[in-house]
Amino acid sequence: MNQSLPQVFAALGDETRWDILTRLGARELSASALATELPVSRQAIAKHLAALAEVGLVEAIPSGREIRYRAIGARLSGLATELDRLGTQWDSRLARIKTIAERF
Repeated sequence: MNQSLPQVFAALGDETRWDILTRLGARELSASALATELPVSRQAIAKHLAALAEVGLVEAIPSGREIRYRAIGARLSGLATELDRLGTQWDSRLARIKTIAERF
């Protein structure tokens, strides 16, 4: 998993994927269980899970005859840190713009 941030955010840009990730953050679930909770087919869930796994946001865990999925906390924490860093940069830029604007 060596995906760039734009690829990760593109994966998160889909509402269904976001909903899946939110649910997997709370507990491990199989694709079938997710399909019963969401208004999409199991096949669509499997495709969404593959997209999330490709960018390193979820991982598959074999559990007997089924495969359960869970969110990868370290990857999500890394994204949160990156977003916080970007937010801090923007806050700094806006403060500089405000200072310049107040001079006039």
